[in-house]
Amino acid sequence: MTTTTIPHLDAAPTGRTTRPHPPRGLLHDAWVIARRGMVHLRRQPELLSDSIGHPVMFVLMFSYVLGGAISVPGGGEYREFLMGGVFAQTAVFSAFFGALALASDRKNQAVDRFRSLPLAGGAVLTGHALTNLLKAVVSVTVASLVGLAVGWRIDSGPLDAAGGFLLLLAFTFAMTWVGILVGSAVATPEGVSGIAFVVLFPATFIASTFVPTDTMPGLVRTLAEWNPTTTLADALRIQFGNPHVAAAAGDSWPLTHPTAYTAVWIVGIVAVCAPLAIRTYRRSLDR
Repeated sequence: MTTTTIPHLDAAPTGRTTRPHPPRGLLHDAWVIARRGMVHLRRQPELLSDSIGHPVMFVLMFSYVLGGAISVPGGGEYREFLMGGVFAQTAVFSAFFGALALASDRKNQAVDRFRSLPLAGGAVLTGHALTNLLKAVVSVTVASLVGLAVGWRIDSGPLDAAGGFLLLLAFTFAMTWVGILVGSAVATPEGVSGIAFVVLFPATFIASTFVPTDTMPGLVRTLAEWNPTTTLADALRIQFGNPHVAAAAGDSWPLTHPTAYTAVWIVGIVAVCAPLAIRTYRRSLDR
């Protein structure tokens, strides 16, 4: 009777033992997840329709439908006043798109596949944040081109304009973490859509995005003045040299220091929401 020897399945063909790849680090792993998101966008460009369609729709609607009924205090072209608000609204809405993407990955169980990979802690969420930031760059670029087509111009210097776009992208990155926190807590895209409608729309309309705050009644005006969406829109108008409502004596600190107030919000949002989102995401995986 002969005996058959079965080779050890864990041995490498050369006789050498295989070793797992060493960890690459958070930034590397996050970029892998971000590239996955960009590949999805390249293969399914319709996924960009929401982030691009919103700013284009508001630019055209307010420019040609409602713009003639709105006047800018101190004079100036309303379409140039409008663009700062559209950019600010685009940054706030990025929270919704980030939450929706993460909730979709949770629903189709992609996050379960991520758990089987040797990814650094926080890489999945950071990758989602980077993907959303790249989507925002596309949205801002398209909105800028549409704005230029309807008459918007940057009337400041190159450094001021660059500072405006950097502030816009920084606020977008911060709002992305708000969305990732929501996407970590809400398991379905439908739930995310409901929360976004209730929270994000008031945040962008109780602000100086489309009309100056001095046209609003008492309490609403106070809320709008302290809303970071207002200060972001005002800061962008200043950076781009566009018409804006100049701060007067007795105005609140956010109105007199819109850029500084917006920067405080950016730092605060990231410092609070990023760790909380990672913790919430990890807890959701253990359920």
